[in-house]
Amino acid sequence: MFKSKKVLSLLLVFSMVLLWTIDPAKASARPARDVLGGENIGAPKVLTPDAYNEANIKDIALEVEEEEIDEIYRSNLVMADVKAVLNVRASADIESDIVGKIYKDCGGIVLERGEEWSQIQSGELIGWASNEYLLFDEEAEALAKSVGTMTAVGTADVTYVRSEPNTKSSIYGFLAKNALVEVISEDEDGWIRIVYDENEGYVQKEYVKVKFNIDHGETMEAIKERKRAEEEYKKSLQRQREAMQSDENVEKLLAALIQCEAGGEPYEGMLAVGAVVMNRVRSGAYPATVYDVIYASGQFTPAKSGSLTRVYNAGPKAICMQAAREVLNGYTNIGDMTHFRRRGTHDGFEIGNHVFY
Repeated sequence: MFKSKKVLSLLLVFSMVLLWTIDPAKASARPARDVLGGENIGAPKVLTPDAYNEANIKDIALEVEEEEIDEIYRSNLVMADVKAVLNVRASADIESDIVGKIYKDCGGIVLERGEEWSQIQSGELIGWASNEYLLFDEEAEALAKSVGTMTAVGTADVTYVRSEPNTKSSIYGFLAKNALVEVISEDEDGWIRIVYDENEGYVQKEYVKVKFNIDHGETMEAIKERKRAEEEYKKSLQRQREAMQSDENVEKLLAALIQCEAGGEPYEGMLAVGAVVMNRVRSGAYPATVYDVIYASGQFTPAKSGSLTRVYNAGPKAICMQAAREVLNGYTNIGDMTHFRRRGTHDGFEIGNHVFY
């Protein structure tokens, strides 16, 4: 996935500007411990029921061209090393103003690296953060590969999704232009293995645009605007959200996610996916409700693509409802693990086609 090494360029969401690497320089700052804030979520994506399967580039945090990932990893990638959130300041001083926040599992670019503090850019947020709470070089690369996701967006009007990586295999379905899907792996012969509904399928690489996605921080202005928009959204859809957050419909929402992520997996795999959500709810490092965990930015691709809304509205399968009911009642078959990926992409506890860690 990360073999090609072309000239470094980086698309940062919202600004979409080209950044050139700045040589590291020492920041003039006294030793200090930056204060962790009280927020524990990133920028949540607000989906409407009619947003099914449309790729919204502005909601995909830190977006990097696939062929440029190696170069970025070697040069200036930075990741937050916090349990919840780190304050980013106007200057390399704990007394300076807070200009934004960078969250757990978020990443960005180092603009200037000092001995105690570094200037970073994460999304639209530019400011200084204590090195004590940042990961650089190989450590940043390892975390980014662990928490980042690969997605593909259809570029042709219609792209065949096939059962095998060849044009003679059977057709599962079709990928529309601008449709967003999760990438499992890439084949050297020009095919990409993707998650397609409850199956794995293959599309030709020439008909999709592959991106590597890492969640980003927010400026204080963006946080205020997000919270204002969230309040307006909550008011406009109050009845619908209250219904989804009732006991009965939390179970339905969790079951819909289980179906999207593990509908073709053995029952133990369904339980494990549900347990990941509930472990996040209980951890304190993620949002405190099932709804907010599922819709947190950069976490679950079905929530971004809109397929989750479609399954929820159609009604999840009975077996997925059963799995959701079990994990909501406290059952877990993966301990306190909070992440999962396709098997073969990460070390961990394997169940069916997934690995949990």
